[in-house]
Amino acid sequence: MRIALYCQHVLGMGHLFRTLEILAALDGHKRLLILGGPDTPAALPAGVRLLRLPPLAMDADFRALTLAGPALETAKATRRGRLLEALAAFSPDVFFVELYPFGRKAFEFELIPALTAVREGRFGPCRAVCGVRDILVEKTDQSAYEARVLERLARYFDAVCVHADPGLFPLSATFARAGDIAVPVVHTGYVAPPAIRSRSVAAVRRALGVAAGQELLVASAGGGKVGWEVLAATLAACQEQPRLSAAAVRVFSGPFCDEGAFAGLAAAAGRLPDARVARFTDGFADILAAADLSVSLAGYNTVMGILAAGCRGLVAPFDQNREQRLRATRLAELGLLGVLGPPDLAPAVLAGRMVAALGGPPPPAGGIDLDGARGTARFLETLAAGTGAGLASEKKRIP
Repeated sequence: MRIALYCQHVLGMGHLFRTLEILAALDGHKRLLILGGPDTPAALPAGVRLLRLPPLAMDADFRALTLAGPALETAKATRRGRLLEALAAFSPDVFFVELYPFGRKAFEFELIPALTAVREGRFGPCRAVCGVRDILVEKTDQSAYEARVLERLARYFDAVCVHADPGLFPLSATFARAGDIAVPVVHTGYVAPPAIRSRSVAAVRRALGVAAGQELLVASAGGGKVGWEVLAATLAACQEQPRLSAAAVRVFSGPFCDEGAFAGLAAAAGRLPDARVARFTDGFADILAAADLSVSLAGYNTVMGILAAGCRGLVAPFDQNREQRLRATRLAELGLLGVLGPPDLAPAVLAGRMVAALGGPPPPAGGIDLDGARGTARFLETLAAGTGAGLASEKKRIP
């Protein structure tokens, strides 16, 4: 199978990391990754071809692109041309588009021409598939939004892969007209790091400089454009309680963290006996598996990493929209992690929450489908092979 995956990350790195996990699960196939967001230090799976479009991103309020005027029009024209040229040269069997048309409306300038070309057969026989996470962001005019999504799906796509376990959050939980989607919809499971780790817990702890018998606390903020306050609160909390200050504290700010915020975190870490701050690590899944406690934002990827690692976790939802809090609250109800609200970020309060979490049992294993990368790969293989006689029945799987 020849598969082209389009991913446009605009604020954090969640969409990118889900895409990378799916690419890894598609090992053995011809894979082209098309990226249009800011550069990141994330490593690609071996054998993946990469096309980097001129980077575009949204502002922190998701209201406008970060370029404007003639510069924006030039970037749009360049991106549109390069995308079409790459697809023509690659001739994919599947064109997998992350999030659109459920999001990324601002990128229709390149996606509609590409999807139209797929429909017209200009790249040879090719199926277009949308990949979307479990919870959608609420819209001002939800009815008009859902009508537009339904129209785009019917016109341009062959299937929808929902990166979720429908027992936790089906697509219909935040998209009321899921039953009206005209193409097959399959919930492939949550996309999480694989259960088999590349390094042992002992090797990870040695690499991080954690002493024998010392507890390891990990704090992280995803891509780092938001959330540094949670990391600062964690470092301050560690000064409040002897058990926490004796721990090895490893903070990952994210590659997009503001320079001033990063400097402040580094200064705060210097006030603890064994705390270090870094922007990024490629082995974060292994680090979570070795950690005694994770304190973080509540993004999809971080939360799924915590669940896959079986790590105790405290998460602070980013409340720009409902997505992170809805998921985190449901998981807290199942006893799989703890949720932090703004009052919990006061140093003494957070220290108490952290000590209590360390004193409790690890979260129970199982119960949620975390095999979404392989589930997506299996579905795409079936679709590309033309053996999907039962695809029409997938429509019935929409709860």
